[in-house]
Amino acid sequence: MKNNWQKVKLGDICGYSRSRIPISEVNLHNYVSTENLLKERGGKIIAGKIPEQSNFYEYNKGCTLVSNIRPYFKKIWFADIRGGCSNDVLVYTPNKGINDKWLYYLLSQDSFFDFVMSGHKGTKMPRGDKSQIMKFSVALPPLDEQKKIAEILSALDDKIELNNKINRNLEAQAQAIFKSWFVDFEPFGGSRPKRWKIGNLLDIATYLNGISMQKYKPGKGISFLPVLKIRELRQGYCDKDSDICSTEIGNEFIIDDGDIVFSWSGTLLINIWCAGKCGLNQHLFKVFSKKYDKWFYYLWTRHYLTKFIHIASGKATTMGHIKREDLEKAKVLIPSKEEYLYLSRIMSPIINKMIQNRLESVNIVQLRNMLLPKLMSGEILIS
Repeated sequence: MKNNWQKVKLGDICGYSRSRIPISEVNLHNYVSTENLLKERGGKIIAGKIPEQSNFYEYNKGCTLVSNIRPYFKKIWFADIRGGCSNDVLVYTPNKGINDKWLYYLLSQDSFFDFVMSGHKGTKMPRGDKSQIMKFSVALPPLDEQKKIAEILSALDDKIELNNKINRNLEAQAQAIFKSWFVDFEPFGGSRPKRWKIGNLLDIATYLNGISMQKYKPGKGISFLPVLKIRELRQGYCDKDSDICSTEIGNEFIIDDGDIVFSWSGTLLINIWCAGKCGLNQHLFKVFSKKYDKWFYYLWTRHYLTKFIHIASGKATTMGHIKREDLEKAKVLIPSKEEYLYLSRIMSPIINKMIQNRLESVNIVQLRNMLLPKLMSGEILIS
């Protein structure tokens, strides 16, 4: 740590917001709960139902919001708007002389969340102890260095968000083209071509179920892989909290960059994995095909995702799911060879560009995560 940096506690540089905001000033676009709080910087608040209560804690632009329930989920968001949040979201406001974005990055560190968990209360639904949280040790640089550190990390996050924005646009394009051809039949005057074949999802792709990785714990001296579960699929990467498995699970159960993964139990979602090799856990499908291109089976599976979620929600179990027979009932339209090749020339580059952007973002995230604790501790100087 540099000589001109001070050793202080978190409570010396920020405080919790205790202001209240009336329900009349809270809407779906600025209400933050522990459920819709995002870790990704600049992410949009997910619209949801606002609880029926008179008022909420207020947050303002420049505040950092952190979920105080289950701190190990590391949910954090830098507010770029004003709004209200639930009681289980902690609103941190910087003191005078503290850069708001630097404070956000300070609280984004794994070491901060580990510290919160070290003094948590409760077992099933752990919560951070507010008084203990404020004792978190901080290496405090001068304000001008705080700003420069925040600018470096923000530049990396801005590039990640730009890639995410481009990918959202590419995804929207792909789905719009898919809908035009396979739902609305716009190129054919609104009628399905009689020459097209009718099949189902199992006709165009293989849905390989994962295995129980509990049976494949790596032994001493045996190389290992992180395990891909629903949690990792949702967040888009594995981390230090992910389980590990032996590399001897069989190549068919190893997921690599660009693979399509579909969770059929619990939280149903489909994603193009772009975060390195990992082992496929049960309750997840690896979706692939030797006959059709990735865009075709990816978009057809996504087309039925809403229906599958509805089917799973109707199951009288604690964990809703779909069955293989649901895949068989999901009808698919297969165009002629000429039309399929024409569409592939349009769609494959879109999917490939999405994968390229995701891989670039993963590399930037790794760089940011490496720099973050070193910049915050003064181990790496901004010069």
